[in-house]
Amino acid sequence: MKFPGHLVRRLVLMIGGEAMQSGFHFALNLMLLHMLSAQGYGLFAIAMVMGGVGLSYIRSLTAVPASIWMGKSTNSAGVDAHDVAFGSAALVVALLMAVGTGILMHLLGDPSGLAAGCFVGAWSLRSHMRTAFFARRQQVTVSISDAAFTVAGTLLAGLAVWMGKDVLQSVFYALAAANVIGIAMLVRLARRTLRVSFRMPTRRRYVKLWRQLCWSAFSATTTNIQGQCLALLVAGIAGPAAYAPLAAVLVLFAPLRIISLAFVNMTQPELAKLMSRNETRRVWAQAKMWSLVMGAGGLVYGCAILFLLPMIRSQALQDASVGFIGLFVIANFVPIMLYIMPRIVLEILGDFRIVAFITTGGAIVGLALIAILLAIASPPWALLGSAVSETFVLALSWYFAHHRIWNIEHPDKQRNSLLGSWRRAVTFAPAKR
Repeated sequence: MKFPGHLVRRLVLMIGGEAMQSGFHFALNLMLLHMLSAQGYGLFAIAMVMGGVGLSYIRSLTAVPASIWMGKSTNSAGVDAHDVAFGSAALVVALLMAVGTGILMHLLGDPSGLAAGCFVGAWSLRSHMRTAFFARRQQVTVSISDAAFTVAGTLLAGLAVWMGKDVLQSVFYALAAANVIGIAMLVRLARRTLRVSFRMPTRRRYVKLWRQLCWSAFSATTTNIQGQCLALLVAGIAGPAAYAPLAAVLVLFAPLRIISLAFVNMTQPELAKLMSRNETRRVWAQAKMWSLVMGAGGLVYGCAILFLLPMIRSQALQDASVGFIGLFVIANFVPIMLYIMPRIVLEILGDFRIVAFITTGGAIVGLALIAILLAIASPPWALLGSAVSETFVLALSWYFAHHRIWNIEHPDKQRNSLLGSWRRAVTFAPAKR
């Protein structure tokens, strides 16, 4: 297979923008780790978790479908129509996430719930717009917008900390404003008018795709349960302060999520085009190649972080064994990096129902194990349950992706999957007369 050099060039450009944002978030987390109490940093970490939840719903309901269908469109009219439909839906999802975050933070005792909601809503909407612009192959525009967000965020967050009054609330408002500036820069550079429509043709276009998107929504829900149940259970059972040491180590691995998102934005439109031309061998070869790259990169990065962890000192860590936590976090992130590509393959094939089946199983495994470990051991051990859940998702993602690709390449030798066998086992078939 010819090495995809053009994808590498796009990846470098994308990671440049992602790296700026990641570096800013990383520095902000370290600064707040030393400034806030365990309770305050735990609340900040929960808001970041809600931001991740918002991004996952945006990704599943609007960003990924927009990237796939815009990539498959054969004319500019089709691209614009899907852009308006999914962009309008993204605005609704972002508003719902903002309201949900505000309510959750209020229930956890945080008076800055409104500010946190504004931050999560603006972050979610900018995430959708970045993906849509990537689908239009406007990587330079996105990178400049990322730079504007990073500079604005650094200045505004620094001002919020310098003022010193209610640091947590001020930082949330600063992050919300920085995301709005990033959105404004995207629109300005692209010289495009933001088009939002809830008229019947737009609703009809979105509803037409809802049969597939409903499974994507269900998958997003189970993915959030499977991926964020650690934070929600630890914070809910042991309190935000108990989650603070785990969050402090997890945030050091945030660059891996940023890099993985860059891989998704880079490869998904490309693989969707290849699949539309029935070039399944190239799709599968690229999926395996990029998985090896991401898996090896995640392992190397995790080992480097292990050497840095003993140097971190903060009251939010509460004398926790950061090295012990770090090992479990590596066991969580390496499987995540390895199952990104097979999941992309399933999504571009429209198999959102299979993705939902996988994440539901992972969520059940994760919830059960984390709840048991929290009942019998200290909070850091809950990471073990999360790692088992991620490994479960890894195994099933590769199994079903390989099965679907094999059936496409061998239409005369169809093989039944585990899911198909299970369906037949539980389906009552009346006897023939």
